[in-house]
Amino acid sequence: MRFTRIDRTVALGIALLSSQWSYSQALSDQGLGHASELSNRQQEYELLASQMRPWEEQNRLLRKAVRLVSPTVVHIEATKEEPVQEVSLDSRLEKSKVRTKRVEEAGAGVVIEVQGRHYVLTNRHVIQSAQIPDIRVETYDGVPLQIVKITEDPSTDLAVIDVGRSDLAACRLGDSRTLEVGEHVFAVGSPFGLNHSVSLGIVSAKGRRNLELGNKSIVYQDFIQTDAAINPGNSGGPLMNLRGEVVGINTAIASNSGVNEGIGFAIPIQLAMAVATQLIEKGELQRSYLGVSVERAFHVDPQTGLQNSGLQSNRLQSYRAQGALVKVVKPNSPAESAGLRYGDIILEFDGVAVENDEHLVQMVGLTASGKSVELEVLRERMRVRLKVWLTPIAASRN
Repeated sequence: MRFTRIDRTVALGIALLSSQWSYSQALSDQGLGHASELSNRQQEYELLASQMRPWEEQNRLLRKAVRLVSPTVVHIEATKEEPVQEVSLDSRLEKSKVRTKRVEEAGAGVVIEVQGRHYVLTNRHVIQSAQIPDIRVETYDGVPLQIVKITEDPSTDLAVIDVGRSDLAACRLGDSRTLEVGEHVFAVGSPFGLNHSVSLGIVSAKGRRNLELGNKSIVYQDFIQTDAAINPGNSGGPLMNLRGEVVGINTAIASNSGVNEGIGFAIPIQLAMAVATQLIEKGELQRSYLGVSVERAFHVDPQTGLQNSGLQSNRLQSYRAQGALVKVVKPNSPAESAGLRYGDIILEFDGVAVENDEHLVQMVGLTASGKSVELEVLRERMRVRLKVWLTPIAASRN
């Protein structure tokens, strides 16, 4: 019995020691597991950091582009008198009184260089109806600029402000014609008066025309669409590519709320500079005249010259619509002098492919008059090149 009792005691001691060892081992395993988890997390952080290096390089380039651009962007504030309609309560008079109220509008502009002098390019609606003493233009570091003269064009909603300077930081111009849908762009402006705000997005579409904008006087439209945040106050500011080059002038938004909903529009810089140069040199935009009536040419096969008018085979349905079909050539017009004929399909104008009739009208109207322009025409399944000398539209109507 004694032996048995000792055996039980020893067995109990061994069991207790075994239990303590198992507990210690469990704690040790738990500690090792925690350490292993921490080590894995550390490795994941290091892996993430290495994978982020291309993004960080892109962000570094974006920051550099913003630093280069900022000195070329100006802040604009304009105080205007806007009419307010008041209806008389006296029914016997049945007249309305017109009074005005003072409103303040903020916007932006970009410094451009033309013939060695510096000007501010902006939207007309930013400074429209405001007197020069009621317009404030200041640089990115808050230095006010003196306004010498303002020249405007309602048909494109562009304005050039002469600040009488040639020592400012001027922007670098990009080529809006080479922009591609999906390309990254950023907008700089003064949304809600917060000057020099930057927003990033992509080019959503190109060649947006016939938009129902608030100011219906914008006749010539060829907008770049972007999802970079554009709000009231961004008007007149530049749309930039990641090289720091201006590719557009932010002009309008499509919105039910009046604020950014991801659909903004910018005037391509090639169009804007063509207008700005004329405003500076001539004081107005002199629209050119070709002298044709055109309609959209559907489903033209550029190889065979066949056009689907509904009579050809369905195989032609796959051809992309392009060009403008000449329906009328006006007498004594530049088109008649160049040899354009009824039935010609204008495929190119001044080296630019003609998308449709509206596109051709836009390009002709915005091309400087007194200039020789080359046309590529599809005539009886043959490509023909013609030269036309454009005249001012006003002179052609006299």
